[in-house]
Amino acid sequence: MNFRYVVVFMLVCSSFTFAADDVQINHLFGPELPGPYKHPASITELDNGDLYVTYYCGEGEYAVDTAVWASRLVKGESKWSEPTIIADTPWRSEGNPVVWQAPGGLVWLFYVNRYGETWSSSRIKAKVSKDDAYTWSDSFMLTMDEGTMVRGRPIVLNNGEYMLPVYIETGMDTELVGGDTASYFLRYNPKTHKWKATDYIQSANGNLQPQVEQITDDYFVCYMRRAGGYEPTTEGWMLRSESHDGGWTWTDAKKTPFKNPNAAIDFLKLQSGNLLLVFNDNMNDRTPLTLALSTDGDKTYAYQRDILTGENTFAYPYAIQTRDGKIHIVYTTDERSVVMHAVLDETAILNEKFRVKNQ
Repeated sequence: MNFRYVVVFMLVCSSFTFAADDVQINHLFGPELPGPYKHPASITELDNGDLYVTYYCGEGEYAVDTAVWASRLVKGESKWSEPTIIADTPWRSEGNPVVWQAPGGLVWLFYVNRYGETWSSSRIKAKVSKDDAYTWSDSFMLTMDEGTMVRGRPIVLNNGEYMLPVYIETGMDTELVGGDTASYFLRYNPKTHKWKATDYIQSANGNLQPQVEQITDDYFVCYMRRAGGYEPTTEGWMLRSESHDGGWTWTDAKKTPFKNPNAAIDFLKLQSGNLLLVFNDNMNDRTPLTLALSTDGDKTYAYQRDILTGENTFAYPYAIQTRDGKIHIVYTTDERSVVMHAVLDETAILNEKFRVKNQ
């Protein structure tokens, strides 16, 4: 470990507070690697036991040099591989990579390709890998509708289809998400290799970056980021929608009791059947990083814990649970220049000292 890395790591660690010994926090990639901008990140566990992380990187959020980078932690090892570029479109910006291994072994990479000056000009591209993400296919267009974007991982439905959360962003403004921005889902049939879109989720002021879980064959729940601007507000709430016909049509998105600073959230069904929300419990700032756990099928979230606090930002959390039961969360911090990795057990949340009062 060289001196520069030590200094960078000390600066990163000094800008926030660790929660406790039962939450392991790891620095993955930061200023010691090329490209000052690193945001957002995704993670998957591969069939061979490796962990694989992707993020987009470049000179800045709207720089045309941004590309999708990836790194691997080989099972049984402690050092991540040097990040390498796995998707790069000449003279166009990439963004929001999502990496995910489907049943049967095919690894999917979904990402955003920006055609104009703002994200409202984007389309979704994809690649696939047949060898645990060591090599990738050529890229192909998944959507052609202007403003279509991806952020969250797919889920496998009870009928074997896949559901990919997507959204269409409007407004053509770098500081304002349009009020008619809407979430929806692309459903994939692995037998026919065809995608089909669901209805949009409507809401009064727009919604985006959905994450969904299937509760029963017909009943689905989705949580979303609110749209709008970044000015101070007292009305910044996470949004929720549900489906009662297998995920094809959705109720209008409604405000929840959970705060949202116009930032991404995650929503994950754990192996126990419990439901996990990962978000910033703040209407205006992307801090703290908070976990809320439901043990009754989304009726209540009786346990809530801040795992990171402080003046830094802990942005765009992306969560998975690996086969050994560990919960892994990747997020970015230090003004979107550092990718971090948190690891914990469900018991780190499911503890009486984190029970919410009156629940």
